[in-house]
Amino acid sequence: MKKITQISVVDLGSSKITCVIATRGEEDTSLRVVGVSSVPSRGIRKSQIVDIEDAIEAVTETVESAERMAGLSIKDVSISVSGIHIESQNSKGLVAVQDQGGEITSDDVTRVVEAARAVPLPTAREILHVIPRYFLVDNQEGIKDPVGMSGVRLEAEAHLITGSSVNLKNLSRVMSEIGVDTRAVTFAGLASSVATLTDTEKELGAVVIDLGGGTTSLCVYVDGALSHSAVIPVGAKNITNDIAIGLRVSLDSAEVIKRNLEPDEHINKVLDPKNLSSKKQADEIDLHKLGLKDAPRKISRKAVVEGIVRPRLNEIFELIKAELIKAGMGGKTPAGLVLTGGGSLTYGVTETARKILNMQARIATPSGLTGLIDEIKTPEYATVAGLLMLSNKEESTQSKSSFKLPKFSGKLPSSNSLKKVVDFIKSFLP
Repeated sequence: MKKITQISVVDLGSSKITCVIATRGEEDTSLRVVGVSSVPSRGIRKSQIVDIEDAIEAVTETVESAERMAGLSIKDVSISVSGIHIESQNSKGLVAVQDQGGEITSDDVTRVVEAARAVPLPTAREILHVIPRYFLVDNQEGIKDPVGMSGVRLEAEAHLITGSSVNLKNLSRVMSEIGVDTRAVTFAGLASSVATLTDTEKELGAVVIDLGGGTTSLCVYVDGALSHSAVIPVGAKNITNDIAIGLRVSLDSAEVIKRNLEPDEHINKVLDPKNLSSKKQADEIDLHKLGLKDAPRKISRKAVVEGIVRPRLNEIFELIKAELIKAGMGGKTPAGLVLTGGGSLTYGVTETARKILNMQARIATPSGLTGLIDEIKTPEYATVAGLLMLSNKEESTQSKSSFKLPKFSGKLPSSNSLKKVVDFIKSFLP
């Protein structure tokens, strides 16, 4: 009977909590999604838990729903983390190569990464990820994998992502309260990058912007390696709030309006630039057709976009620009911007990004999954797709290492020890 590996992940976002269950065969390494569930977020604001009981209820609901769909029980999960407590820094590690012949082994790589990890941190912070950017062997730079090379001195340039211990404990506690172990905690921006970036974009240098509900996560790749990470405390929910205040409608109605600002294709086709009445018709949005009874009958698309949505998008991208300048990343990302997350579906987001950051931009959807992917093949689910891919990679690495034969120590038990064992067995014989 073939062994099936189960991988489960939970994305705890500000606007929704999503649980996805996937399976992988022993020979086939591709992930097959078998269970998906997403519920509106409760007890979480700005990607941080503010009411643990509400958060537990929402997570329980989405986990049970995913389990029913998949027909499987979840034992452990990988979860996402974001929020303004996330910080990053670059660090260096240095070790001497242990092998007398000077050949670098995987043990040397592990030691140098651990050396890069040894940075002073406040007591309330802990390291989430240590990601090697590149290695140096006897001062030779830009080495991606030094295993098998010869040298005496091994250095590593690594990117460290840290988070608040309190926030991480709260996330783990939510999962333990529903009887599920937390296998790994991953930065949401990193997970989204894994699901959306191409190898070419990484090599050239790109900025991944995950526009979430309460926060915007940022990951900058330079020369194929993650070089800067940050979280900006403004997200797509701020746009919804502005629409609700500006049009005096409920938040639910504002969300529907925000998602329907893009003109229909058939309107664009029949639009006559000389006909003023057709222009007016294209500009109007009939809210009653969208099922909104608490809102005005008709609104001007241009007034909402230019007067409410655009200024908020300008603010978000100005904050991103300031973060990139502060990190010294200007001009290092010729591949441009990769926009993902639910907020990337906002009308006019790519134009605003291009205008303010002066880079080309594209909206990215997650790829690399099979099975029940219709629900999660949108930018909103980039984080859960990335969590699945990272967990799958980790599982594959562990399963490969578990098949290694144990090393023979070269020592045989002494004759005295053997005599004691024989005497002990004889004592049980009649």
